[in-house]
Amino acid sequence: MQSLYDVPAPAKLNLFLHITGRRADGYHLLQSVFMLIDWCDTLHFALRSDGQITREDLGPELPADDLTLRAARALQLATGCNQGAHIGVLKRIPAQAGMGGGSSDAATVLVALNRLWKLNLRTPQLQAIALRLGADVPFFLCGRHAWVEGIGERITPLAGASAPPSARFAVVKPAAGLETAKIFASPTLKRDTHSATILGFAAAHYDFGRNDLQGVAQALCPDVQQALDWLQARGLHGRMTGSGSAVFAQMPHAVDLSGAPGAWQVKACENLTHHPLAGWAKD
Repeated sequence: MQSLYDVPAPAKLNLFLHITGRRADGYHLLQSVFMLIDWCDTLHFALRSDGQITREDLGPELPADDLTLRAARALQLATGCNQGAHIGVLKRIPAQAGMGGGSSDAATVLVALNRLWKLNLRTPQLQAIALRLGADVPFFLCGRHAWVEGIGERITPLAGASAPPSARFAVVKPAAGLETAKIFASPTLKRDTHSATILGFAAAHYDFGRNDLQGVAQALCPDVQQALDWLQARGLHGRMTGSGSAVFAQMPHAVDLSGAPGAWQVKACENLTHHPLAGWAKD
């Protein structure tokens, strides 16, 4: 099988994350800005004519039925496509980090197979499939940083003055991970933050709001506080991304990021101006 595509799946950081309510079905309502960064997985795609979907782990071993396979099968089912694919996954984005690695991989699968299988689905059609895979997946199909509301389905791409300006960030993933479900199930989680506006965010991009999940996460996982303290010792004011356990801080100047505990992952990242696959599907 010839490898036809060799494409990135970038991580995201939540610049803030507010929980504004909870629906009757238990889903939480949120407001957040999702920002793309240059910490990426790489996915390889080869066409299969037998309709089979197979996966090869080119880095750390993934669960047997991960989001890459589920995304490919969902696209097959939604379109009736009888073609298949072999997907190689080089995993670099840490799991249980709040960086959206699995969701980003799923979105890249949808975009790449839409092209490989010549399905010609538009972005809204792909996003409808994506939402059934996970609340964060549709964001990675919008092509740029975005204001995200609802349960993750209301996405407003940010451009011009509302978009986060180019910057560098220290991103720290401590050894321990966090399960999102445990955080959202906590009785101490604040669920009534007042609604914010894009205009308010644009006035203070990197100092706006907070992460409402952070306090619960710190209680469940001491590593989160240790990582924040590690950044603070280097003069950086950090906060958690998503449901953690990764934390990040803007780096307005060069900072020595050496000396982290051995099991931690620490990376200096830049934000992206747009998703590397932006334009692969039409709006």
